[in-house]
Amino acid sequence: MHSLDLGVLVVYLVGIIAFGCTFYRPNRTARQFTIAGSSFRGWTIGLSIFGTFLSSNTFLGIPGKAFGEDWNSFVFSLSLPLAAWIAVRYFVPFHRAGERISAYEHLERRFGAWARTYAAICYLLTQLARIGSILFGVAIGLGALTGWSLATIIIATGVAVTLYTLLGGIEAVIWTDVIQSVVLVGGALVVVGALLVAMPGGASEILSVGAQSSKFSLGTFRPDLTISSFWVVLLYGLFINLTNFGIDQSYVQRYHAARSEADAKKSVWLAVCLYLPASLLFFFIGASLFAYYEVQPALLDPLRERLAIEGGALSDQVFPHYIVSSLPPGVGGLIIAAIVAAAMSSIDTSLNSSATVLVADVYRRYFRPQADDREEVRALYGTTLVMGALGTGTALAMIGVASLLDAWWTLSGIFAGGLLGLFLLGMIARRARRPHAALGVSLGVLVILWMTLAERLPEMLRSPLHSNMITVVGTLTIFLVGATAARLRP
Repeated sequence: MHSLDLGVLVVYLVGIIAFGCTFYRPNRTARQFTIAGSSFRGWTIGLSIFGTFLSSNTFLGIPGKAFGEDWNSFVFSLSLPLAAWIAVRYFVPFHRAGERISAYEHLERRFGAWARTYAAICYLLTQLARIGSILFGVAIGLGALTGWSLATIIIATGVAVTLYTLLGGIEAVIWTDVIQSVVLVGGALVVVGALLVAMPGGASEILSVGAQSSKFSLGTFRPDLTISSFWVVLLYGLFINLTNFGIDQSYVQRYHAARSEADAKKSVWLAVCLYLPASLLFFFIGASLFAYYEVQPALLDPLRERLAIEGGALSDQVFPHYIVSSLPPGVGGLIIAAIVAAAMSSIDTSLNSSATVLVADVYRRYFRPQADDREEVRALYGTTLVMGALGTGTALAMIGVASLLDAWWTLSGIFAGGLLGLFLLGMIARRARRPHAALGVSLGVLVILWMTLAERLPEMLRSPLHSNMITVVGTLTIFLVGATAARLRP
């Protein structure tokens, strides 16, 4: 790593951490820490949501996926408009109608305390998987660029993000996300420009080489749910994105942080309109990298030799290798800063929302119902630290996984699999009560565990469906079982 690149990275890190810490308020209330007094405009919230979407899983995982396979995963992004429309039409007004900062308090009034606790646990496990995969992703990139150990990078990044999230609260999260989303897009555009210039035949050669190797394929359109077909990824994307926009605590907090319901709705559409072309940009980077090294295969020899000794997936490390070996000094530093920004803009959101869930749905619900505002703020600080430490530990445990994007999709599908089904049951099936919901969740969790552990079971007992169908089947099982039980035994 060139000293100029390192200088750019250090300046960026120091600047963004210092900026986040400027939002520290010694007399902050719990509502200021979690929703900033509902003072943000829609464009600010939208950029923050967009920055959260563009994690290091996007910045490194998507180009790696496109390099090693094709554009099948882009279908996930194509589900965003439908998920956003449903969320804006039903979920945003639902959450804004009450004063509940917690997205899961509603479930207690609908089905009892167990439902609220179940949802909180699912959410916290999902965020631990998210923080872990993102920290691990940025460590892969920086490790390839700097030679530093993955563990060192994970710990240093985890401490840095936890620090400004702890001091600045939701204000620091949103405003740093706004800055980092600009850095992210700028970095991606620079990479695309550099690849177009570096290719002897320019864009036409990238398209030609990519087409010959089926790099732009969206997957088979056959109605086959046993492979990663177009329809499997579309269904998976719809259910995961609906979970994000509809019931994810980090999004619900942003809806409350917006000045009005109209601003909250605008933020959803702005994030979608920005993410679709940005996602396409990263897939194009992956296909361009494939073409670049296909016509100049010797340029990959140093990376292959290193991986033969150290291990790791070529697809996950090819982008960092390109940055450090092919970009001029200074420019590489900008891209490295963008990778770090991608990680930080997602981790800070997860930390703040997880702390809110721990305090609202666990601490205040079971331990200190009468806690005053000062005590709640102290609890928010403490739980932010706890989630930062646990997320960092999760990232350390992920060292050595084969594919970053596959690891994140699998974990999020498992932990979030049943959450949407429970919410839909409460919102749609008016007759459903506690026993119906409990039956649906019980069977849904069993189905999720069965599909997750399918590879360890005898062949005759395995699930025939693709692993991305776990969250789809789990959600439908909980909803359909609960709704059917409510009709049969009201």
